[in-house]
Amino acid sequence: MANRLAQATSPYLLQHADNPVDWWPWCPEAFAEAVERDVPVLLSIGYAACHWCHVMAHESFEHAETAELMNRHFVNIKVDREERPDVDAVYMTATQAMTGQGGWPMTCFLTPAGEPFHCGTYYPPSPRGGMPSFKQLLAAIVEAWNERSDEVRTAAGKLVASLAKHSAVLPESAVDTSVLDGAVVSLLGDFDRHNGGFGNAPKFPPSMVLEFLTRHHERTRSVESLSIVEATADAMAGGGIYDQLAGGFARYSVDAQWVVPHFEKMLYDNALLLGVYTHLARLTGSAAYRRVAQETAGFLIRDLGTPEGGFASSLDADTEGEEGLTYVWTPAQLVEILGEEDGVWAAELFGVTPEGTFEHGTSTLRLLREPEDPERFARVRSALSEVRATRPQPGRDDKVVAAWNGLAITALSQAGALFEVPEWILAAQRAAALLLDTHLVDGRLRRTSRDGVAGQSAGVLEDYACVADGLLALYQATGEQRWLDAAVSLLDSALDRFADKSAAGAFFDTADDAEALVHRPADPSDNASPAGASALASALVTASALVGHERAGIYREAAEQAVARAGLLASRAPRFAGHWLSVAEALAQGPVQIAIAGASPELLAAALHKAHGGAVVLAGAPDSSPLLADRPLIDGQPAAYVCRGYVCDRPVTTADELISSLS
Repeated sequence: MANRLAQATSPYLLQHADNPVDWWPWCPEAFAEAVERDVPVLLSIGYAACHWCHVMAHESFEHAETAELMNRHFVNIKVDREERPDVDAVYMTATQAMTGQGGWPMTCFLTPAGEPFHCGTYYPPSPRGGMPSFKQLLAAIVEAWNERSDEVRTAAGKLVASLAKHSAVLPESAVDTSVLDGAVVSLLGDFDRHNGGFGNAPKFPPSMVLEFLTRHHERTRSVESLSIVEATADAMAGGGIYDQLAGGFARYSVDAQWVVPHFEKMLYDNALLLGVYTHLARLTGSAAYRRVAQETAGFLIRDLGTPEGGFASSLDADTEGEEGLTYVWTPAQLVEILGEEDGVWAAELFGVTPEGTFEHGTSTLRLLREPEDPERFARVRSALSEVRATRPQPGRDDKVVAAWNGLAITALSQAGALFEVPEWILAAQRAAALLLDTHLVDGRLRRTSRDGVAGQSAGVLEDYACVADGLLALYQATGEQRWLDAAVSLLDSALDRFADKSAAGAFFDTADDAEALVHRPADPSDNASPAGASALASALVTASALVGHERAGIYREAAEQAVARAGLLASRAPRFAGHWLSVAEALAQGPVQIAIAGASPELLAAALHKAHGGAVVLAGAPDSSPLLADRPLIDGQPAAYVCRGYVCDRPVTTADELISSLS
C-alpha cells in the first residue's frame, strides 16, 4: 500500500498516514481509480481536534479486518474539513439532506463521479443504539453497489440535482431597522434566561450574535439587547467552557449550564470571543470583561502561536486518548497542591465537588463568583497552573488557516489598540506578514500552511474576506500602508473571482477557476465562523471608509447588495445571521468614521473607547491617507473629524468634545 498521506500538510491526515486503510487524499487520481475499479468511494471527513473522529479511527480505521473490507471494496479518501471547507460543505449538505443532521466524523459513500448516495457521521464497531456497526454498513453498501448499481447511480444523480436546486440564491430583501429590531425580538424568544446563551444542550458560544446585539444596543440603547449579551458573557466566562487558569474558550458546552466543555479549543472561537469581550469591556468598563479579553489574547499568542508567526488551528479535545485529562480536578488534589485552607477555598470558588461535575469524581473549573481577594486568587491560579503544566498536554493542530488567522489579526489589532498593548499588535503584524509572504502565491491566497510551507488548497471566499478584514484592522492600528494595499488587492480579487455574475450581491464560496465539485458551494449562513459572504460584506464596509471615493462607492454598493441577499436569512433565522446583522448595524450607523489629523494620544484614546462597533478609526498626518485627505490641523492643533456615512460633524480638538460628538 502506498502511504499517500505521509507528505500531507494537514496534521489530521498525518494522524491517519499509518492506518492499514489504503487512504487517498482528495485528488482526481482517487476518482480515476474508482472509475477503473468500478467501486464506490468512501469519503471520510474530520479534523484533528475532533474527539469522535479519534474514536472512529481507533475503533475502525486502525482495525485490520475493517481496513481489509474498505480496501477491497472501496477507494478510500480522507479529507481535513479545515483544509478543504468546499468539499466539506458539499457533502455536509448531502448528509443533512439524507439524515436531518450533520457532524464529524462525516462518512459518505459516493459514485466514482463524486455523487453521494449514502451519508452519515460516526458508526460504532458493533451495533449500538439503533445504529448498525461500521462493518455492517460496509457490507450493505457493497451489496447495494453490486446488485443495484444503476439504481444507486440514478438516485445519487437526482440527489445532486436536488441539492443544486435548493442552493439557489436568496431573493433580495432589505435589512432595515425594522429587521434589526425584529431580530432582537426573535433572539429574545430563543434566549435561555436561566443559563445564558440560546437553546438547549449542546450549547455553543454565540459570538457573532453577541456582537450584533452589542452594536444594536449602542445604536438604540436597547436594554434587552445588552441584557442578553451580559448574561451570556458572564455565564460563559464563569463556566467550565472557559479555561479558568490559562484563558481561552473550549469549542462548546455539552450541557446547557456551560459546566462541562467539549475540551478542544479552536482558533476561530477564541478570536471571535476576544472581540466580543474587548468590545464589552469598552462599552461597560467592566474589569472582568477586560480580564477575560486579556487572558484570551494571552492564550492565542502563547498556546496557538507558531514559530513562523501565525496561529495554529486548535488544541485537541483529548489528551492521550482521554477527554479532559489535562483540565479536571478533585477536592483532594486541590488540598494536596494548595494546602488545607486554600484548597478548600479554591474548591468552593471553582465548584470542585466530591461527587464531581465531569467523570470519575473529577470536576471542571468554574468561577462561581468574582474573588474578593485578588492576590489569593492569583496565587492559587499560579500554583494550579504550575501543576497542570506537568500533566500530559493535548495535541495541537499546528496548520495555519488563512481565514482564522484573519479573525485573530482583527481581534488582536482591535484589543491591542484599545488596551494599549503593543505586543498584541506586533503579534497581529507577524501573522499578517506570514499570510502575505507565504499564503499569497502569484496573487492568490492558499488556504493553509504548515511549518512555513504553503499547502496546495486554494483559498475560499472566507479566506479572502477574513484576511482582508484583519488587514484593515491592522492598518487602523498601525497606519502602515502595506496592510491597506494588501486588503484592497484581496477585496478586488474576491469581487472578481467569487461573485455570482447572475445575481448581484450573491457570492460563491469557491473561485471561478477552482476545482469543480458536484455543485459549487455557496452557503450564506453564519455558523461557527462568519460566512464567506458576510465576512466579505464586513470588509467592504470598512474598506469603503478607508479608500478613495471612486473605489469607496464600488465597495459600499457591493456590501449593500450582499446584505440585501441575506435579508430573508437575517429576518427568519437571526441566530445564523449574526455577522450579517452586525454588518447591517454598521451600515445603519453610517458607518461611523473618525479621522484624527495629527498626533494626539488623547483624541485617539477617546475615539477607541467611545466609537460604536463597526466604526473606522484612523490617526495620522493630514493628507497621509484618503480618510485624512483635506482634513487639516485646526489652529495648529490635532483635530478629530467624525462622519456618519456621508454626513460629517464639525472637527473637534479636545477629547471631551469628541466624546460628546460620539455620544
